[in-house]
Amino acid sequence: MRIAIAGGGLGGLTLARILRRHGIDAVVYEREASRSARPQGGMLDLHPESGQKALAEAGLAGRFRSEARPEGEEHRILDPAGRILVHHEPEPGSFSGRPEIDRSVLRDLLLDSLPRDAVAWQHRLVAATPRPDGGFGLTFDGGRSADCDVLIGADGARSVVRSLLTDATLFCVATLVELSISDVDRRHPRLAELVGPGNLWCIGVSQILAAQRLGDGSIRVGISLPADERDLDSYRSKRALLDMFDGWDPGLTALIEAGDSTPTPRRIEAMPTGTRWTHQPGITLIGDAAHLMPPVGEGANQAMLDAAELAAELAANPADPDSAIRTYEEAMFTRIHPIAEMSARVQAMMLSPTAADDIVRFFTPRPAEPATAD
Repeated sequence: MRIAIAGGGLGGLTLARILRRHGIDAVVYEREASRSARPQGGMLDLHPESGQKALAEAGLAGRFRSEARPEGEEHRILDPAGRILVHHEPEPGSFSGRPEIDRSVLRDLLLDSLPRDAVAWQHRLVAATPRPDGGFGLTFDGGRSADCDVLIGADGARSVVRSLLTDATLFCVATLVELSISDVDRRHPRLAELVGPGNLWCIGVSQILAAQRLGDGSIRVGISLPADERDLDSYRSKRALLDMFDGWDPGLTALIEAGDSTPTPRRIEAMPTGTRWTHQPGITLIGDAAHLMPPVGEGANQAMLDAAELAAELAANPADPDSAIRTYEEAMFTRIHPIAEMSARVQAMMLSPTAADDIVRFFTPRPAEPATAD
């Protein structure tokens, strides 16, 4: 059984690693030229029931614990005047919650767990054609080709493999502008203190100025705004961004001023909640290719859990991969639906005019119900 995994992100690499632990080989086809071809983004918190569970199935729980930063769970939420609305501080050194890890570190951890020939770099899939005898013929940018018996799309938001299963269209849910501040402890100690070891959210009216501390001593800054039709180039000016936050505490907007390079804007997209497809032999999707959701903390975790559950089904039934895929898909559709609904609600809440009040309620534990006599 020749398995091709399109996409070498966290989901695709987790799948390849767990399959290999079960004695099943797979080739990951990745469009990037190498592991260091581009930045991998900020940090993420791995949930015990999903991301951490998948790493345990991959035999990498110990490596994760050695690389993760539980102190990164610290979370501060401020208003535009700089007043603290919520301040969550994790128990020092505790791995009982959702410890943070830089995406680049987690990806390297997964890559290091695979043989060098398990990933075919610089292979951007441009077409997959069903073969008469089953399986697929794969065509890559530059004219290279390969064949497989099972094709798994782990190729993200703009998945090529997805188009073989569903015509679901993406829709824009927000605009995100990102900046990076390097060597923050030395160059900007006040900002280092403001952000702390974890995440900072500054919540305004339909706009968020956020920052997170990475393990390399940098801060990743993100500006979230409602989706609109403006040209993305209009967000590449720091002056224009600062004008959007006019009246905010200068100590907060200093996060924008301190950015090392031109701001990078992009559209944040999602798939319609409840997207499903009719099972087809020899092909399926995991991660963003299967269920692209607003980025509120579930995407990478669910992609890795998809990988673990699909690998388990294929390992349990290697003689009948179609049955394994069908079982995986039905369970995945059921699991993802409420998570996608929740993600959409949280995304809408975070960019609403009443976001500050809504988010404080969201993060404030409810008091226990008083006991009643029988």
